[in-house]
Amino acid sequence: MWKESVILAAALLLVVAAVSSVPAASGRDYIAVVGSSTVYPFATTVAEQFGKTTKFKTPKIESTGSGGGMKLFCAGNGINTPDITNASRRIKHAEYEKCLKNGVNKITEVKIGYDGIVLANAKSAPLMHLSKKDIYLALAKDVPGPEGGEILVPNPYITWKDVNLALPDTKIEVLGPPPTSGTRDAFVELAMQGGCRTIDWINTLKKTDKKKFKAICHTLREDGAYIEAGENDNLIVRKLEANPKALGIFGFSYLDQNADKIQGSIVDGEAPTFVNIAADRYPVSRPLYFYIKNAHVGVVPGMREYIAVFTSDRAWGPEGYLADKGLIPMPDDERKRFAADAAALKPLVFDK
Repeated sequence: MWKESVILAAALLLVVAAVSSVPAASGRDYIAVVGSSTVYPFATTVAEQFGKTTKFKTPKIESTGSGGGMKLFCAGNGINTPDITNASRRIKHAEYEKCLKNGVNKITEVKIGYDGIVLANAKSAPLMHLSKKDIYLALAKDVPGPEGGEILVPNPYITWKDVNLALPDTKIEVLGPPPTSGTRDAFVELAMQGGCRTIDWINTLKKTDKKKFKAICHTLREDGAYIEAGENDNLIVRKLEANPKALGIFGFSYLDQNADKIQGSIVDGEAPTFVNIAADRYPVSRPLYFYIKNAHVGVVPGMREYIAVFTSDRAWGPEGYLADKGLIPMPDDERKRFAADAAALKPLVFDK
């Protein structure tokens, strides 16, 4: 009897070991994608094409923001975690370390193209001509005192005319994304910091006191001039139609898709157009990405095939259907390199 019990226990242990060795994500028969609201329409378009043209189920795409997507993606492996996360900025070192800590130790980075960040308003309002310095002075929490000198004061500017006499005498009211958004990360780095660096004494802090420099240049005001409008860029577009005096911050693709309703402000003399962003002339533009959890490839059905569809010229090429949605394609050699890395599931080695 004792011998039979030992044999039975050993058999049960073998069964448990066999079951536990199967990745938990094998219980899901569709691809789960989270992340950037900017990349969301591109990923959704690819997912729809994938569902129509392959034997696999249409992937489930959720718009959680770049930061929110990274948090979910890096939580671990298994059925309750996403397979892919979209991002409108590159993964941060802290996020990469969090992934490694939680066992997500093989990630493939895929750049998909470029996008511009626009400050748009309703077509019924005057077209805005802004500099990066105007943007910084209008939206920073603390700014150099109007009287001069190397001191900061709480932002005193109420109207755009207060910032620059050439601008309209209308209240500063800007609808933008929350802190979890990659669009916000890119906006404060490209537009806010770009304007901040035009002020010499602040610019020198980049070398002498990086923490203070970042706090000055990246902190948005909290007195109602900047309004967090969530991750839904379509909602911002609708609010701009209802309030022609307001400006909104979002990706170029939303401007492109709503060109009959809204217009993009000129920034440092350049309009947010497909041609200007592709030529790197528009100053507020950034790359877009998605990240693959390699441990789920071969476990969740269709992952290799979805990656192949997304990285095909039919999708992300100059004449591809994503260009029609507003994605700015990468040059040929860059597309080939990222397509090859994606197909090979080349692990990301983070370079700060």
